[in-house]
Amino acid sequence: MTAARTALVIGGGIAGPVVAMALRRAGIEATVYEAYPSTADGVGVTLTIAPNGLSALEIVGAADAVRDIGRPMHRAILSSGDGGRIGVLPGLADLPPSLGLWRDELCRTLHDVAAEQGVRVEYGKRLVDVLEEPDRIVAAFADGTTAAADILIGADGIRSTVRRLIDPDAPTPDRAPLLNFGAAADTPVRAEIDATYFVFGERAFFGYWVQPDGRTAWFANVPHPRPLSGAEARETAKDEWMRRLKDLYADDVPARDVLAGTAVDDLVVLGSLESMPKVPHWHRGRMVLVGDSAHAPSSSSGQGASMAVESAVQLARCLRDLPDPGSAFAAYERLRRHRVEKVIDRGAKTDNSKTFGPFAKAMMRIMMPLMLKTFLNPERTLGLEQRYRIDWDAPVTPAARPAAGDRR
Repeated sequence: MTAARTALVIGGGIAGPVVAMALRRAGIEATVYEAYPSTADGVGVTLTIAPNGLSALEIVGAADAVRDIGRPMHRAILSSGDGGRIGVLPGLADLPPSLGLWRDELCRTLHDVAAEQGVRVEYGKRLVDVLEEPDRIVAAFADGTTAAADILIGADGIRSTVRRLIDPDAPTPDRAPLLNFGAAADTPVRAEIDATYFVFGERAFFGYWVQPDGRTAWFANVPHPRPLSGAEARETAKDEWMRRLKDLYADDVPARDVLAGTAVDDLVVLGSLESMPKVPHWHRGRMVLVGDSAHAPSSSSGQGASMAVESAVQLARCLRDLPDPGSAFAAYERLRRHRVEKVIDRGAKTDNSKTFGPFAKAMMRIMMPLMLKTFLNPERTLGLEQRYRIDWDAPVTPAARPAAGDRR
């Protein structure tokens, strides 16, 4: 007996279509309600799907489609702004590589796969309120329409309306003192095609990788004394931001050349890097959170999308196997909270490293080879994250707990 037979999924980014596909596999009919009039075309820059995220996508039948649009990244190469190599972070042995993607392409692909599986997506449906009844929950949208189901799942991102409805006192996103920019440049760079590059520049951090078409996908994390929302950052014209970026990276390679080959109109201005502090309440009544609405690590973690996909699949397992929403949501939180909060902590530490001053960067360049062999060994730092696998067929019990290794 399942905890629900129908579900409203609020939000059509990454977690939304994945949880809908997972729910359908669990025998639960799910409809996705997206606030915007279409998928996220042109929204966001690059992101990574780690091996654990790809494994979860296999469960819902979306992994092959995502592989088709992703760039395999077998290692990360760390360097300084003068071109000197600091170190190499290899991929973990016996695991497939992480994939570099554009966020909007990932969203479109997940929507396409979900549609092929029969998932219905309603666009232009911005949630404004809910009404909980004894045997169902009713969602009210800004256009005056309503929809009802057994449960409501908030997959509506870091500024979640569902999170506020669950807990009006829920925390708001944290903003790191780093502004985030990105684009694709026509300028080719000398680079290994199966690697991603992280550059600790003279005054700011720069990341890039080579696309199949030869263009250079890049992102920049720029220290800024005052955190800015995306809307606040976009109040400054793109050509002014580009002028500032070119000045900031004037002494860094290959950033200065990549920026010179980037069209101003292609620049994506995202504001400060955001993450969620630890959310105290993931569920209430017939409502539950999934993905960034519950646990949004900084993009510096490289795990945000993968954690969202994992949680979507685990939530569907719990709803499949437990007899009521309350016990299913509680088991889901027990399975997920500790794991995702460790990733949030690691992402915050990585953000801090991007604001290092000249002395700290010089020391890092000297010490990094030793660090990568000891406490920053990739297996030690990323093994528990990337080797995680969900057993879809294993039954979930009311006392469900994460695996022992995942609790370390």
